[in-house]
Order: sequence, then structure tokens, then C-alpha cells
Amino acid sequence: MKHRKRSWLLWLVLILVVAAQFVPVARDNPAVLADFDDRPGVRLVLKRCCYDCHSNESVWPWYSFIAPVSWLVASDVHEAREKLNFSEWGLMADDKRRHALEEIWKEVEEGEMPLRIYLVMHSEARLSDQDMAILHEWTGGDSPTSGHQHND
Repeated sequence: MKHRKRSWLLWLVLILVVAAQFVPVARDNPAVLADFDDRPGVRLVLKRCCYDCHSNESVWPWYSFIAPVSWLVASDVHEAREKLNFSEWGLMADDKRRHALEEIWKEVEEGEMPLRIYLVMHSEARLSDQDMAILHEWTGGDSPTSGHQHND
């Protein structure tokens, strides 16, 4: 009897996992409206570490096609674009851009960005001390974090 319940439960889970694959997920990349156009060194760091979530140029990895992970990835990307989208950087008013620069440095300095969960599958997005110095100088950050391990 116990074996029969376990078998039934496994079939139910399998059916639910398969059915979940048919739930539509928006993995879109809208048009780039006014892309980030600043220093090339800054752009390289941002493209490598930030653009997958904070631009309309996301590269959707294989795991973003498998539910339920696909739901989380798509949700995170859409939320990130709402907060900061480098594909619309040129459309930002100067005061909003200044505020964005402050927020970027704050998040980076505190090790909040890139997200640790993102770094698990994208180790190339880990910020080096040189990346931190580039971002610090660009954002006008108050002090680079010296000797601090970033997103280990």
C-alpha cells in the first residue's frame, strides 16, 4: 500500500513538472532605445557583469527554458530592467542618472550586485578589483573597497 502511494505521488510530480513546461514565460529582448554610451572600459564591465539583467540584450541561458527556474529568471530580469536598464540609459534625465550612479556604486560596493545566485552560473561576471576601480571612478563612488572580497 505504501509503495502504491509513493508511486502515485511520483507520477503526480512528474505530470506537474511536465505541465509546468507549457506555462508561457516572457523571455523577451525589446529594442534598445538609447544604449549606454560612455567610456569603453566601463561599457565592457557593464556588458560582462550587468547586461544580462539590466539591459534589453539579455542572453537567455539553457536553464531559463526549464520551469520553474524559467519563471524566476524571467521575473528577475524584468524586475531588474524596471529598476535600471542600460538599453534606455540615454533617455534618463540627468538627475535620475546621477541617482542611478549613486545606487550602482552602493550596490556594487556592498557586494549586492551582481547577485550571488547569478554568479553561481556566471563566474565571469564576478567583479575584480580592477572592475571595482573602474566602476568607482565612473560612478564617483566615495571610496573603493580595498581588500574586500567581492561576491565570493
